[in-house]
Amino acid sequence: MTAVLTFDEIRALPKVVLHDHLDGGLRPATIIDIATEIGHPLPTADPVALGEWFRDNATSGSLVRYLEGFEHTIAVMQTPDHLRRIAREAVEDLVDDGVVYAELRYAPELFVQQGMTMDEVVGAVQEGLDAGVADAAAAGRPIVVRQLLTAMRQAARGIEVARLAVAWRDRGVAGFDIAGPEDGFPPTRFLDAFEYLAQENMRISIHAGEAFGLPSIWEAVHPCGADRLGHGVRIIEDVSFSDDGAALGTLAAYVRDRRIPLEICPTSNVQTGAAASIAEHPFGRLAELGFRVTINTDNRLMSATSMTQEMALLVEAFGYTRADLAKFTVNAMKSAFLPFDERITLIDDVIKPGYR
Repeated sequence: MTAVLTFDEIRALPKVVLHDHLDGGLRPATIIDIATEIGHPLPTADPVALGEWFRDNATSGSLVRYLEGFEHTIAVMQTPDHLRRIAREAVEDLVDDGVVYAELRYAPELFVQQGMTMDEVVGAVQEGLDAGVADAAAAGRPIVVRQLLTAMRQAARGIEVARLAVAWRDRGVAGFDIAGPEDGFPPTRFLDAFEYLAQENMRISIHAGEAFGLPSIWEAVHPCGADRLGHGVRIIEDVSFSDDGAALGTLAAYVRDRRIPLEICPTSNVQTGAAASIAEHPFGRLAELGFRVTINTDNRLMSATSMTQEMALLVEAFGYTRADLAKFTVNAMKSAFLPFDERITLIDDVIKPGYR
């Protein structure tokens, strides 16, 4: 019998996170500090109680309510100093969780309420990330962190954000993303941005297949050219199961055959109603069927989670071993928006040795 991995053993393993929102991973104490400084009202001034408030508000089965908590995190991310602090702390928290590669995403358009330009937002975040990475290297715990710039579906700044991503591609930005309400705001609203990004050979991740089903995934993959699917769990709706096995529809087969990565966030998916429970999460069947599944946190604050926690939940639900977690981590590193040679170096020199 293979011994079940303990939480501490999982924490010690090297991890890769591709889907982690900067504005969804703040420390409650930091929110309180900055909110007090700027006079922003909060539900509570107790860090533990505030963390619980975010978690409980998110655990509603509704993506709309899940997103309500961002009113408070966005409010405390409106100056360069605050952005630098939050980005640096995000790196520290990821390093403590055993993460060796991370892509942090956020929408620059949300942080211009106090007069910053979107370019200044990206610069402040990068300065914070650089400081966190330097601290980690000095402590002998190196990490690579890159930005993903997100455009909000319900807004109309996609081409601006796309141009910003390209302008910063050699200074820390790895790619482009769209997020926000799927229903009623299809990715094809941003076709001009996606066409521009294709011309510039820029990488694209699109939130799809979480709050809306197969049409959202189809649009993300085909007209929009997504390299990865943010969440993508509802691709399972294009798979039929019977006593004879599983039959993939044409879209599911395309996603699997093209090795389009699924940025799956188990706890978040349960909170928003995209999955009934961890035990019933499509992750298990998608992994069995050979989809390129990856494990992610989505919003560490709202889900009261970490990469260690997400892995531990999947180990408990599906009996995954160290070898299974190694496979999912390599999947993620192969799918990272990082040059090929750098991906291979991390896989061969950091990830594989860490799982032996």
